[in-house]
Amino acid sequence: MRTALSIAGSDSSGGAGIQADIKTMTANGVFAMTAVTALTAQNTTGVSGIMEVTPAFLAEQLDRVFEDIFPDAVKIGMVSSAALIEAIADKLTEYKAKNIVLDPVMVATSGARLISEEAIDTLKKRLIPLAEVITPNIPEAEVLAGTEIRSADDMEKAAEQIFAEYGCAVLLKGGHQLNDANDLLVGRGVKKWFEGKRIDNPNTHGTGCTLSSAIASNLAKGYALDEAVERAKRYISGALAAMLDLGHGSGPMDHAFAIDNEFTAERKN
Repeated sequence: MRTALSIAGSDSSGGAGIQADIKTMTANGVFAMTAVTALTAQNTTGVSGIMEVTPAFLAEQLDRVFEDIFPDAVKIGMVSSAALIEAIADKLTEYKAKNIVLDPVMVATSGARLISEEAIDTLKKRLIPLAEVITPNIPEAEVLAGTEIRSADDMEKAAEQIFAEYGCAVLLKGGHQLNDANDLLVGRGVKKWFEGKRIDNPNTHGTGCTLSSAIASNLAKGYALDEAVERAKRYISGALAAMLDLGHGSGPMDHAFAIDNEFTAERKN
């Protein structure tokens, strides 16, 4: 069985972060491993507390994984401090990790910055150049490209600029009233739009985590990058279309929508 490692924070409500990554990787046929960057106290209505691990303990987690079960792909989610980013970059470089998918979580949908300027600078210098592909949303791509994105042409220019500067492929996600559900992949020898079906589901907690984990899972299984993205897009569409409705806020998707066997069946009265 192929393996994938998630480096991310824990989501106590189960819809995003490490929990979403494990579910996604399992549903996409790879064995999931983790290195936890932070614990959070949260639910579908918001986050009330965050407790980061130390850089030394994060490095120790990574050592134990790479020394024993070398991952076929690595997904990196939100990492909020420069010191943790440095620890991740050091270990991925040391072990020559492959098929790295980075979800550069920097800017909330509201436009608010989620990590410090120092952490963003370290992300740019240390982690992004190690990635096979990064998956920014439009506000994050604006930070990386240093330009405003207001049209499909702007998306193409920004993605090409990021690819040229950092050397990694870019899956620029549509949204924010621009090319909603349509994503653009730019990389070495590839420039491709992926049209997505707009699904009217308000429960979208963890979509970024899920998409990047699904891409990593498919890279781990040997799919080319454009195939991995296409398969990941179809998976997330299915998870959204299942219309799971849990919690009082923006709830999670149904990561197990395609799993149907004797062990998932409910008890018959």
